[in-house]
Amino acid sequence: MQANNEIKFGTDGWRGIISESFTFENVRRVAQAIADYYNQASAAKGRAAKIAVGYDTRFLSDKYARAVSEVLADNGIEVSLSDRPLPTPALSFAVPHRKLTAGVMITASHNPAEYNGIKIKTAEGGAAGMEITREVERLLVEKPIPRNVSTAKKGNVKEVDFTNDYVEFLRGYVDLERLKKADFKVLVDPMHGSGNSFIAEVLKATKIRLDFVRADINPSFEGLRPEPILENLRATEKQMKKGIHDLCLVLDGDADRIASFAGKGEFINPQKILGLLILHLVQDRKMTGAVVKTLVGTNLIDKITGFLGLKLYETPVGFKYISELMVEKDILIGGEEAGGIGFKGYIPERDGTLAGLLLLEMMAYRKQNMEKILKAIESQFGRYYYLREHLDIGESRLDVQRVKQTKRILGKNVVSIKHNDGVKLICDDESWLMLRASGTEPIVRVYAETKSAAHSAALIDFGRKLVKHALLRL
Repeated sequence: MQANNEIKFGTDGWRGIISESFTFENVRRVAQAIADYYNQASAAKGRAAKIAVGYDTRFLSDKYARAVSEVLADNGIEVSLSDRPLPTPALSFAVPHRKLTAGVMITASHNPAEYNGIKIKTAEGGAAGMEITREVERLLVEKPIPRNVSTAKKGNVKEVDFTNDYVEFLRGYVDLERLKKADFKVLVDPMHGSGNSFIAEVLKATKIRLDFVRADINPSFEGLRPEPILENLRATEKQMKKGIHDLCLVLDGDADRIASFAGKGEFINPQKILGLLILHLVQDRKMTGAVVKTLVGTNLIDKITGFLGLKLYETPVGFKYISELMVEKDILIGGEEAGGIGFKGYIPERDGTLAGLLLLEMMAYRKQNMEKILKAIESQFGRYYYLREHLDIGESRLDVQRVKQTKRILGKNVVSIKHNDGVKLICDDESWLMLRASGTEPIVRVYAETKSAAHSAALIDFGRKLVKHALLRL
């Protein structure tokens, strides 16, 4: 019996390097464990398991999806396999919409091109929590590796178009009549990922003019990570600085995350997008509910929710924690630092396409371009400079205890430390620095926020040195 020593589910699924740990053999092992878990869970409820399988535009994603589908079907599970690449939120939406047991998505999201991965989605459409992923990991060693599976034995695989229902839902969620009256010019950058056509599909009956960059399928992602952070968006930033467009919407590789640019090329990081959309949903759409942010979320969210009188929850990093709250509580909106945002009246899942459409809707409601909206918000709540950087650490490990010993940062006293997920050092001027090891890659992420661009940059530099000091060689 083979030990499970290379397959671990992190904050959002299992990911590995293609042909190293992410092999067809290991993909089938994971599929078998998923089949065992959901067959057992469904049998306990007197039901048969039904699972949707989707995939993104990465190298071999369609072939991995087929392999997963065959293993599931060989275990008697009814499988609906997407007939094309699609965003993760579209697969997630299909699960509750079609009353299925679960979903399996082949994607490595924003990771570099050499990675692929598997995400598990619950019956509600949210990310599977640790109680599920830990059990799947345990089951990996229960059975031998599936070989020579035959879908004719016990189950069946049916190819399905999941996209039409998803687009129709989005068209019903946004105020399409208001958008039809808007006259904006928008640049869309899907970063060669699977979100390349859906904004256009939703807006096809409006006067909003769309231009696209990087809308073609390119599994190498031009050598960049399909992650919507500024260092990967320099060409798009240059395009926006021409002043031709009112807004730019950027999606990550599987379209569950978003970033943006205002009309003259000002980068709108995901943290600021979350703040904008809280204000839009409450002030423009008159919606109610609590807000969720993660431990590395900006202080701007605290200011906005305080002003609006909204309850604010704070979770560890990972959208699955936000998903759980969205199922349990009356949550208006929940967002993570990397651009994943989920909304009330939807599945408990992040969706970059919907977030982008709601930014456009905010402009339509207020009859202003994004530059004017940003200026008004910064005038009211102040400007926060939020920076994030990742550092490769190879085979090393971050010594959390050593980081927690930090007493002063750039002349400021550390007055509070949060360490339930990484280490967040909060100073007496409300500036903060956080170090957190990734759950899916050999990197440490460094986060910093202050009210000065220079101060935030200096804090990131301090964080780099602190990581170097706190690394332990394995």
